[in-house]
Amino acid sequence: MNKNYLVLPLLFIFGVLTNQKTLAQQNPQLADQIVAHVNENIILKSEIDQSVADYIRQAQVSGENVEFSKDLWYAFLESAIDNYVLLEKAQIDSITVSDDEVNARMDLRMQQLVQQAGSERALEQAFGKSIIQIKADFREQFREQMITSMVRQQKIQSIEITRPEVNEFFESIPTDSLPTIPEQVALSQIVIIPPAKKDAEKAALEFAQQLRDSIMTHGKSIEELARRYSDDPGSAQNGGKLPMMGLSELVPEYSAAASALKPGGISKVVKTQFGYHIIRLNERVGDQISTNHILISIEDDQVDEQYAIDRLNTLRDSILANPDVKFADIARKFSEDPNTANLGGKVFDPQSGERLIALNRLDPSMYRIVLLMDEEGAISEPKPFTLQRQNKKAYRIVRLDRQIPEHIANLKQDYERIKNIALQQKQYEIMDKWMKELRETVYVEYTIKVPGKEEIEEVMPEAVPAATEGAQ
Repeated sequence: MNKNYLVLPLLFIFGVLTNQKTLAQQNPQLADQIVAHVNENIILKSEIDQSVADYIRQAQVSGENVEFSKDLWYAFLESAIDNYVLLEKAQIDSITVSDDEVNARMDLRMQQLVQQAGSERALEQAFGKSIIQIKADFREQFREQMITSMVRQQKIQSIEITRPEVNEFFESIPTDSLPTIPEQVALSQIVIIPPAKKDAEKAALEFAQQLRDSIMTHGKSIEELARRYSDDPGSAQNGGKLPMMGLSELVPEYSAAASALKPGGISKVVKTQFGYHIIRLNERVGDQISTNHILISIEDDQVDEQYAIDRLNTLRDSILANPDVKFADIARKFSEDPNTANLGGKVFDPQSGERLIALNRLDPSMYRIVLLMDEEGAISEPKPFTLQRQNKKAYRIVRLDRQIPEHIANLKQDYERIKNIALQQKQYEIMDKWMKELRETVYVEYTIKVPGKEEIEEVMPEAVPAATEGAQ
């Protein structure tokens, strides 16, 4: 079996691996044949057909060319069996997730889906049902996927690799097959967000206060005003609703104001780094809160960019003029990027988490800065960019901490990269063996012919090609 198929269940936690009970109830004609048993659980041919069709549909939406094949269909069957096996393991190990955890994760996923669809209405049209019904239909499936992910993750985290194993893995690669590693850099940055001009900040505050008065005095709903006026693109179309989130996940000013409210209460106007908020607390469970809010932000053309430039130039001059002043210390003290400040300004690859980043993986604004830096330790002049998480214009100075030219992979320069690859291979091998051992502890029976298994009855899913036609 293609190793890539093993990750399929993890990629489509919401909306691809269709809940078989719901499918069978809504479409009795599809519940045409049982293809496998796992203890007391049954897997229907229609489930696998639908899962494959949804997978191909999702791939097409993402611009990938995935075609139906027997291998793909059987890979989904094996993944469905593995999920039931993992659920049995979770039951033995007493691994559960609470309703609050499921609801919080579902709310977050729903928010992401609404953003992808463009609006709640677009999402409801895509699913053919209301948001409430979507949640109801997928809640138990979502719970099961969370549980199986926890079981997998616990096992994966227990797998470690030693330096001799890494060396052995590297030495097993033929010399003429060693990859060429592109030029890489390690970078640090200090970020300053331009403050608002006084008249613009005053206008934003006054408007936020007027909106709060409309809620408190004139009975306007926060949802209606959020849709009309909020500057938070992630929640405005959803009436300003944020999913259940931990207090530590929110900026301190927002957390403090929201946690001081009783359910249904409306805060005074609260200032954060994003702008001015009016907050309603919907629910609190421990350190988790659900809120609606209206955000009134200040436009980029209404901020004092020169202040940020001058501030960064002062910090840069101080570092360059005084050997005792460390870039990392200044970053921790003054940088306004929450993702890098506490790390001494160190920048990490957002996808791989690695410190060394290939030039072709840098965002365009950072790439342009690095091209002008010719030696390690160089610090750029202040340059503008967009601080993604806050969607704000900001300025930064960047330090070139390390530069590695293009080269053939070797242990001295690329140990961490090679270690990660070797660990992934070891994890795959151990997980594959572990899943086979787990299958021996439960009752698994195929009722169709499966390649490499006992031949019972050959069944190929005529419904799958038809199911994918509508996705094209």
